[in-house]
Amino acid sequence: MILPLVLGLGGLLLSVGLIKPAPGDETFAPGAEPVASKTAPAEPPPRPPARPTPGTLVQAQDPSLSPEEAEREVQRELWRKRLERARFTLDTYRESTKYPHESRPISEHPDLVYPQSPERKQPLSRESRDIALRLKQEKVFVVGDEVVRFFVGCDNANSGQPLPCEVHSAVAREAPYMAGAGQAGAVPLDFNDSGRNGDEVAGDSTWTGSFQPARQGFAMFEGTLRIDFRVRSAGNVEGGAFFDIMFTPAPPATFTGKVREVVEQGSLQLYVGLQVRKPGRYVMAGRVDDEGGIPFAYVEFNQELEAGAREVKLTVFGRLIHDKAPAFPLKLRDVEGFLLREQGDPDRELVKALTGYVHTTQEYTPDRFSRDEWESEERRRYLEEYAKDVKEAEEELGKLGGPPGKNPQAP
Repeated sequence: MILPLVLGLGGLLLSVGLIKPAPGDETFAPGAEPVASKTAPAEPPPRPPARPTPGTLVQAQDPSLSPEEAEREVQRELWRKRLERARFTLDTYRESTKYPHESRPISEHPDLVYPQSPERKQPLSRESRDIALRLKQEKVFVVGDEVVRFFVGCDNANSGQPLPCEVHSAVAREAPYMAGAGQAGAVPLDFNDSGRNGDEVAGDSTWTGSFQPARQGFAMFEGTLRIDFRVRSAGNVEGGAFFDIMFTPAPPATFTGKVREVVEQGSLQLYVGLQVRKPGRYVMAGRVDDEGGIPFAYVEFNQELEAGAREVKLTVFGRLIHDKAPAFPLKLRDVEGFLLREQGDPDRELVKALTGYVHTTQEYTPDRFSRDEWESEERRRYLEEYAKDVKEAEEELGKLGGPPGKNPQAP
């Protein structure tokens, strides 16, 4: 009886307004309409301002342009840039391929102007960075009975002034990354600064070591050899370093030393004699200087050769002669190469190089050689494709009323 009496009393008070519903309360008096909430609906977040279009920006710079004219100017600028890029690509490719791969200006190969004779400096040790080791080796590639020399000195790392030091121990062994490293053992080597065994000047603070792999324990080895050595400087400060060489005990082919020259198809061809013992793909290279000994061209050969008496053709391209105008006679020097292996380590068998000048050509006048650029199916195809890009950009720019473009030179 109490619960119905309380509910009835509550409804009566609500109906006469003595009790008011809370905002959002859906309770209502008997017979009354529901009370709607007076809470304002949440407003949507403001929209970010619209980003101006390229045409709008152009119009803002030149209000005299209509929206259509502004958009047209945007398209013209786009095609102007495309045309500029297309012309640059075409011209750059044509210029870089006007000589064949195997006959290039030696200025493109500054690291190959002379055969590798690496020099470097490094700290004597982590603890002694104020002392720098000065290191040089005559060559990296050693073939057959060849001898290689190594030179070690110490300098003040800050001033560059020579410091006294000595190489007190050195050994030759297989490089640690070679398969089966350590099987051949380690062979002690002698370094000296007494003017003997390859050392040129006694007491000049440069220690010299000589190494002939074929006669010092590695006659049957093929691959990379490492010469580890220890150096002691003033104050009994010690450190170490190493040299690496690649050794081929029996070369797969031998240069005969004979070179014949002939002008063929507008270029100067130098045929270098080679006696091939192992057939396969041979990669060869030589340098060509002008009469005064100024490096001029880097010439290469990359072809399959059968066993027997063969020739390596080194081409001095006619257009290259016209463009660089070297003084004749030309001189071929430092011819080197290797037989490329398809599998295995090392990936090559070295041919003993022809060092120094090996041939001097006759004197020729420029009219003996062709001015034509190098041609190949691949080059022609690329030039045609790049020319199409130029033509398309010119046509589109013309449709938009842009400035007339020059026609690309026919490939």
